[in-house]
Amino acid sequence: METLTAALFSPETLAQLADFTRSALFVAKGSGYTVALILGAMVLGLALGLPLSTIDVYGQGWLRQLTRLYVWFFRGVPILVLMFLIYFGVFDLVEDLVFKLLATRINLSPFLASVLALGLASAAYQSQIFKGAIKSLPVGQFQAARSLGFTRRATILHVILPQALRLSIPAWSNEYSILLKDSAVAFVLGTMEIMSRTRFMASTSLAHIRFYILAGLLYYILTWLGVKALARLEKKIRIPGLGHEAYSTEDHEPLKRAKS
Repeated sequence: METLTAALFSPETLAQLADFTRSALFVAKGSGYTVALILGAMVLGLALGLPLSTIDVYGQGWLRQLTRLYVWFFRGVPILVLMFLIYFGVFDLVEDLVFKLLATRINLSPFLASVLALGLASAAYQSQIFKGAIKSLPVGQFQAARSLGFTRRATILHVILPQALRLSIPAWSNEYSILLKDSAVAFVLGTMEIMSRTRFMASTSLAHIRFYILAGLLYYILTWLGVKALARLEKKIRIPGLGHEAYSTEDHEPLKRAKS
């Protein structure tokens, strides 16, 4: 026992523990970059996906074809390829164009390229989420709003979309989880998120297993926190009687008692 205690608290063991703690904190700080990546991509996906879904449902024929072309392209191209296309293709062209026009050098960051790639791809998936939610609403709601004097645009903005957004939260939660895992690919551009820092520390210390386990735990915690927050949001703003398994057992209790 004394030998084990001496080994555990030896100066060499304590020094190794201190080194790993510092390295683990360095990796954990990458969570901030990962969260920023996800938030940026989710917001961009929402900003593009909502109008895309609206056009797909209510737009004219040629506009619907354009939105479906967008969805087809960004759902078919891998995230890694999109990141390379944006960072080494589009960003290089923009930087050269700005230099030719303004004689000024700008450096567009890998972080921005990662957000754009994730956000553009997410917009394609989110548009299908919102499209499904819009189509799940009773047609009579649109007709009732129009009969009350709402314009077509006002009906979509004030009657249809607020309900569709609430119904989309469960599927949006899945999209959050997928984006979080896809964000690990951003390390190839040098974005200093969790995976990039993990790879650096693992290759430097040669302690691969412990650092990749740490990365897995960080991704798990972020996934759990995000899904939990969205589930709480759904519960808070859900519409009783409308949506996927629309309500909890407590909502059904009065109905059950009335029937009995």
